Amino acid sequence: MSEIIFVSKELNGEGRVAASPETVKKYIDIGYSVFIEKGAGLASSMLDSSYKEAGAEIVDSDAVEDADVIIKVLRPKEYEAATYKKGAVVLAMFSPYSAEDEIFALAEREITGFALELLPRITRAQTMDVLSSQANLAGYKAVIDAVGVYSRAIPMLVTAAGTIPAAKVFVMGAGVAGLQAIATARRLGAVVTANDVRPSVREQVLSLGGKFIAVEDEEFYGAETAEGYAKEMSDEYLKKQEFLVADHISKQDIVITTALVPGRMPPCLVTRKMLQTMRPGAIVVDLAVEHGGNVEGGVYGELVDIEGVKVIGYTNLSRIAATASYLYARNLYAFLESMTDKKLKKLAINFNDELVKATLLIHGGRVVHPVFSLQS
Repeated sequence: MSEIIFVSKELNGEGRVAASPETVKKYIDIGYSVFIEKGAGLASSMLDSSYKEAGAEIVDSDAVEDADVIIKVLRPKEYEAATYKKGAVVLAMFSPYSAEDEIFALAEREITGFALELLPRITRAQTMDVLSSQANLAGYKAVIDAVGVYSRAIPMLVTAAGTIPAAKVFVMGAGVAGLQAIATARRLGAVVTANDVRPSVREQVLSLGGKFIAVEDEEFYGAETAEGYAKEMSDEYLKKQEFLVADHISKQDIVITTALVPGRMPPCLVTRKMLQTMRPGAIVVDLAVEHGGNVEGGVYGELVDIEGVKVIGYTNLSRIAATASYLYARNLYAFLESMTDKKLKKLAINFNDELVKATLLIHGGRVVHPVFSLQS
């Protein structure tokens, strides 16, 4: 009998889904049976009938008890994992840095959990890179959200009644999300500036039509890990950056913050004092809000008014769920396909594989990833 992949319906307003009709066909082609929880794809405009046409079986949630592999967007809750059979393989974005207690509880359920956001930045993993695919959309949607709330025009407009200057957009953090935000804002006609602690992104910012600003000292030129991520900066550097940003931010119409540091709380880049200096009606979008936030006073999932400035803390990927799900589903398929024996048509995990080592979080009743100090 074929091994069963179960596609869960997400909880708590998460609109994305872990499989598309396209990837369902691909899973079946390499030997799996696919169960889709009833209504799992509705928020992403993927109907049960479309999954059924692709070859999936539409089932109730209790069918997960028979599943060999469970694929999700977000990590399962403990009560969900309690329904999984012992040894089931779970693929999801676990957000392990911000939920160690929950990860430990999941480990006790004796599932094998792969955290897809821990994939290394290597060529082989590019098609599996969930962080890049989702961050790209987050950067785009951040600009669209800001423009929707902003009460003025974005491009420069020359009319008989006078000239309207272009809006000024400042993007803090030039990773995947930040670069897409820069590109989107420029396409809309904004004047864009950006900063980052990594010197290597300067050329990327300039190539998209933005202006790069940064505190360029000795620490700045050593602020990037071998994997291309930003390091946590010293308090001294952050004070210098705060001084630079405080002056610049007072002249901006829209600010988008995207700064995350793996394994750490995100830095506070925009203080309430800075918000007080911004012009009334200015917009700030905090893309790090669900991890603790870059903006003082920002609220997860809400738009709040602080000192006349609107601070957006939306979880915006669920608000562009169809596209986000399409890309995430492809990432997930590429990862699972790499662990599948095509001849035997079954899962065959090679625990010595570099991608497995990088992403294996839970196995055999323990948290096994070397980065984490949890003891079982």
